[in-house]
Amino acid sequence: MGRGKIVIRRIDNSTSRQVTFSKRRNGLLKKAKELAILCDAEVGVMIFSSTGKLYDFSSTSMKSVIERYNKTKDEHQQPGNPTSEVKFWQREAAILRQQLQNLQENHRQIMGEELSGLSIKDLQNLESQLEMSLRGVRMKKDKILMDEIQELNRKGNLIHQENVELYKKVYGTRDVNGANKDFLLTNDLSIGEDSRVPVHLQLSQPQQQNYETPARATNLGRLQLH
Repeated sequence: MGRGKIVIRRIDNSTSRQVTFSKRRNGLLKKAKELAILCDAEVGVMIFSSTGKLYDFSSTSMKSVIERYNKTKDEHQQPGNPTSEVKFWQREAAILRQQLQNLQENHRQIMGEELSGLSIKDLQNLESQLEMSLRGVRMKKDKILMDEIQELNRKGNLIHQENVELYKKVYGTRDVNGANKDFLLTNDLSIGEDSRVPVHLQLSQPQQQNYETPARATNLGRLQLH
């Protein structure tokens, strides 16, 4: 047999009322979460128990949901009222000022300023954010350096091949180990026993710096010629 129809009225028994409240509250919050996920909707639910305890759920933040609700309600109720329009722009200006203040505060914290009010968790989150940013900067820098090295390798190989052809035109097939092999010693490029060996540049780690040397003398890296 199916369950009988439940009469919707106040439950007199306090224990039964509290059990029903707990079950239906959890079901309502669950449905609100599912609605937000399945339909990409902005959902906000607030529940106050008979004792005044608050239970809420919001898909974004409850503050933004309430602000959006008040904004939309005012627009629909008084679309052509100048007073309503002034209030609307006042709210918009207040929101923008708050956003600007948050951005400025975040920027100062990233620069290592005004950290006294942050908790350990906030500092850890800030540290992770800085590490991710630094990792991205280093990856971009390494990519640019590798692209430049590849271009230098290409140009070096072209110069090497041009020197080989020039040497052949001037000296023919004479042995490159002869007296005239120094002819091609230009910009540290030379022809050895195997004239087909290409020039190759690579990025090496910087040398250990001496703390007594000036800061501007610090080398970010060096190019090696093989």
